[in-house]
Amino acid sequence: MLGSESFVLSDASPASDNDDVDSLPSISSGILSSDDEHESDAQREWEASLEQLQLLLTMVVVPFAGKYFGRQFAYWSWARYMEWAHDVEIKWTNKGLFKAAGAVEAATSTAASL
Repeated sequence: MLGSESFVLSDASPASDNDDVDSLPSISSGILSSDDEHESDAQREWEASLEQLQLLLTMVVVPFAGKYFGRQFAYWSWARYMEWAHDVEIKWTNKGLFKAAGAVEAATSTAASL
């Protein structure tokens, strides 16, 4: 029994709430303001990258896709008109080559218009 009593610590004075708060590390206002600066820098970079993506879409992707699908629709509608009005059967011998040629034509005309 004597050995187990030696490990008991006696608390002479009760701890107050102020002692607990004082022992916590304080955060300086300089650290908080630098976090805000980093967040605003990150926000500015995010907005800049979104703006670049928007410019890429509006200047390159949308015109290319519009010309490509517009040409595909024009060829399709022309073929339907020729079949309807003149009883001419339109066959594309190589659809892959036809689509690739349409993509190249749309790309070259898009690049020329920039």
